Amino acid sequence: MMEIIPVLDLMQGYAVSGQSGNRDKYTPLKTIYSSSSDPISITRALKENGARRIYIADLDMIEKKGSNLDLINKINHLLPVTLDCGLPHLESFEFALDFAYQLIIATETLESLEELDKIIHKFPTSRLVLSVDIKDGELYAPKLNIDLDAFQDKIRELNLPEIILLNLSQVGTQKGYDMNLLEKFTDFKQSLILGGGITPDDLRKISQYGINKVLVGSALHKGLISLR
Repeated sequence: MMEIIPVLDLMQGYAVSGQSGNRDKYTPLKTIYSSSSDPISITRALKENGARRIYIADLDMIEKKGSNLDLINKINHLLPVTLDCGLPHLESFEFALDFAYQLIIATETLESLEELDKIIHKFPTSRLVLSVDIKDGELYAPKLNIDLDAFQDKIRELNLPEIILLNLSQVGTQKGYDMNLLEKFTDFKQSLILGGGITPDDLRKISQYGINKVLVGSALHKGLISLR
């Protein structure tokens, strides 16, 4: 059975929405799960409708403009939070694990491959999720001197239980997941969580690859995809 993992982007205490990672153009989230963009209200409704965990991106932390950690901690008591807050190195992970059940190691913000190794060896892998961020068909990792093919070798070495394959170019667009990208990662299908523009039509195609976890934001909040 497919696990639909709801996505919430937080900015200045509110849930927001945007397209293709253009964070300066995000607006308050409109969702069928709440009459407001209050993250607590939305989370409660998601839980009531069958969500087992929630993926949260703290855009303020990612942009180094503050944080929503106290709010995230409250949400984590309602649903286990898988948190992306732009953590670059081991020291930042030690701090943030107090606020969420799982932390994202995002290639977008990771400082180095050496820090990746340190993080993996320091913490239980059940508390970590590697996010392979893709932009315009290429690995988006500004501080890592490595291409997508070489990074796949690194992923094999790490042997993590969960890996997000996030197509940043498709986030919020509802244009469908890039199946050509998925084809490149079929070796990791037992660990994959797909995210970025996923539509109802994609779910059937994705399940045929043997993948049973997806991140869904826009299509879920608009009622196009349900949690059950």
